[in-house]
Amino acid sequence: MNSMYFTEEHQLFRKSLQDFLQKEVVPHIEKWEQTGLIDRFIWKKIGDMGFFGIKYPEAYGGLDLDLFYTVILLEELQKINSGGFAAAIWAHTYLAMTHLNAEGDEAIKQKYLVPSITGDKIGCLCISEPFGGSDVAGMRTTAVKKGDKYIINGSKTFITNGVLSDYLVVAAKTSPELGNKGISIFVVDRETKGLSATKLNKLGWRASDTGEIAFDNVEIPANQILGEADKGFAYIMQHFALERLIMGINGHARAEFALEYALKYMSERQAFGRTIDKFQALRHTIADLYTDMEMCKTFNYAVAYRLNKGEYVVKEATMSKLRSTKMADDVIYQCLQFLGGYGYMEDYPMARLLRDSRLGPIGGGTSEILREILAKIIIDKKEYKEAT
Repeated sequence: MNSMYFTEEHQLFRKSLQDFLQKEVVPHIEKWEQTGLIDRFIWKKIGDMGFFGIKYPEAYGGLDLDLFYTVILLEELQKINSGGFAAAIWAHTYLAMTHLNAEGDEAIKQKYLVPSITGDKIGCLCISEPFGGSDVAGMRTTAVKKGDKYIINGSKTFITNGVLSDYLVVAAKTSPELGNKGISIFVVDRETKGLSATKLNKLGWRASDTGEIAFDNVEIPANQILGEADKGFAYIMQHFALERLIMGINGHARAEFALEYALKYMSERQAFGRTIDKFQALRHTIADLYTDMEMCKTFNYAVAYRLNKGEYVVKEATMSKLRSTKMADDVIYQCLQFLGGYGYMEDYPMARLLRDSRLGPIGGGTSEILREILAKIIIDKKEYKEAT
């Protein structure tokens, strides 16, 4: 445990979380992976433990704790070997709820944020579209104001919690002629007429419900808007730093889990009269992989420290996601190789880890998009600024 960032209270929280996950979550993981549905009861149990409210104000039932409690939550979720369950939890807590807390007015916070913290309501964030994933500014979904209502038409895809959530935080163009300057964000109840969802069949993240959402003349009250009209793009960009850092932390955590499992296996597996962790070729590969993982983890902690202080770390968070997700893929691919034929078997954790990890360089902005963002910052001296 790195005492530079983690106090004794952090360590106690980690132990409490580990115990909870082992007792309440792990026994159900295989079922959820098979069905692609996470039972509703666990959301309430997580809410009762306060885990959804870690970073949110006490006024709404949260704990208002520093960002390293979030780091712990993310790390431990990766180490129960269900990327889908982890994604469902952090997409609710740090994607949907982040917008409610940052841009929602008091009425919206009472109606949606409070029950989200208690686990009585589940949320999802709807940005990506069938014709534009990483290209946020190119979205086609529209929200046209008519009197005291907005009419939403369009579609979203690859939405985590997109089928079973109770509400949707939706980005749509309110002034299409303004391009990315004309996007607004709304909160929409699941049961609203004209809204439908289709569950997608994925390579990994099998436990989570990922959906494609259709909006057919979905009518919502005008007061369901989050923040100001036409400010949505700035709000989205504001929160991308946290989302990218989350995915970077997820990357180093699942790589660490894979390495720990592989090392245990190698210390028990024998070949040619000795355990395979004694073979130099494998030992040196482990040394390289462990070094890459530790470098990413150390960098991610440093970025989390700065974000916790309120610094705008869009460049560093982008680097975190770009490097850590690629590192995780490389580490897990090699760890599967260490297990030989057993690595390819579903009874061992590496097959699922490999599938789940592969989404890292895609979701939340592809690695190709992130490289271009970084190139603009480094080469073109472009400055990304906080929303005002």
